Amino acid sequence: MDSEICKCTGESSPQYPAGEAGELTCVPRLTEGYESFVLFTEGDVLYEAMLSSIAAARHRIRLESYIFAGDEVGWRFADALAERAMAGVDVRLIIDAAGSLFKITRSLAKYLHKHGIHVHWFHRWNWRFPLRYNRRDHRKLLVVDEEQFYLGGFNIHRENSRAIFGEGRWRDTHVCISGNLAVEAAHLFDAFWQGKWVWFPKQGSGVSVLIPNYTPICRQTLQCLYIDIFQRARTTVYLTTPYFVPDYYTQHAMIEAALRGVDVRLLVPRKSDIWLTRWAAQAAYANLVRTGVRIYEYLPRVLHAKTAVIDGAWATLGTANLDYRSFFVNYDLNLVTRNLELCGWLQDQFICDISKAEEIVPSKWAGRSWGHHVAETVGWLARRWL
Repeated sequence: MDSEICKCTGESSPQYPAGEAGELTCVPRLTEGYESFVLFTEGDVLYEAMLSSIAAARHRIRLESYIFAGDEVGWRFADALAERAMAGVDVRLIIDAAGSLFKITRSLAKYLHKHGIHVHWFHRWNWRFPLRYNRRDHRKLLVVDEEQFYLGGFNIHRENSRAIFGEGRWRDTHVCISGNLAVEAAHLFDAFWQGKWVWFPKQGSGVSVLIPNYTPICRQTLQCLYIDIFQRARTTVYLTTPYFVPDYYTQHAMIEAALRGVDVRLLVPRKSDIWLTRWAAQAAYANLVRTGVRIYEYLPRVLHAKTAVIDGAWATLGTANLDYRSFFVNYDLNLVTRNLELCGWLQDQFICDISKAEEIVPSKWAGRSWGHHVAETVGWLARRWL
């Protein structure tokens, strides 16, 4: 990639680490209205940009992560946050207790506390409220000085780093946004910090909006968003999700779109970090492919991106999967945008990804073994807890 000025870091970034052939690693300076976008699909590139933004923070850093691991990546972020906190910057960090269980080390947790970082552990285990532990903060959000924010599927752990984890690092998608919408992201974080988990999204510039899954109007906003995607689509729907466990309403909306001639394509991983989820996903394949939905399994490595592009004209990306947890249980956050350049890049990335995937062929899928059917049944029965 030629040298560009990265909007999120403000610095020249020549020779970004290359992704797989044809993949994007960083797409700089996409601008429309009052917002600038930078799209990331490589963890090393994203982490460098985030750390540069943290280092440049003057007033406040708000960081929220489902996984904050006590590994090489986690310690780099801990050091960067500690340096800013010691310099007088208000640093606030929300870590999901379940997501980071066995990931974050005791020494790292003590380091964060010792260096003046305000840490909130979301829903730690409490025997008096056992069901609360099941509801998790699945969001991955960094807001710096109310001027820019990062949102997407990347957690803070070594699995996303090519330099550390190698060629098998996870495939994910994240975006950095500079502009008025960063103020909305900051307010959303602050409300969550104060225990106000229901949020009413504001339109911002009109080009993009942040959508949580709990609002005063609806407690299933993200499910409604995806059903709306299928109902509004006229030509194409390109979906990428690592965990595909759709409820019946979502399946029905996908099928209706395909039956009226919309090109509905779904990309899911062949390699998964949670095999039971893959079995649950496969339980829905037969009915979908029989009615015209095209399903592809990504082959090279673990796929963790969560994106959708509709008619090439609007898109969503963020932290929500197409599963029961994101729709009904966890706290998630998505960006919905009509930025045509960003939609174009996301669509190009989808086309690139399915070129490295194998399509599920209805005739072959119908002939799968009885053992496969048993695994699918087990996964489907457990779908609400995955």
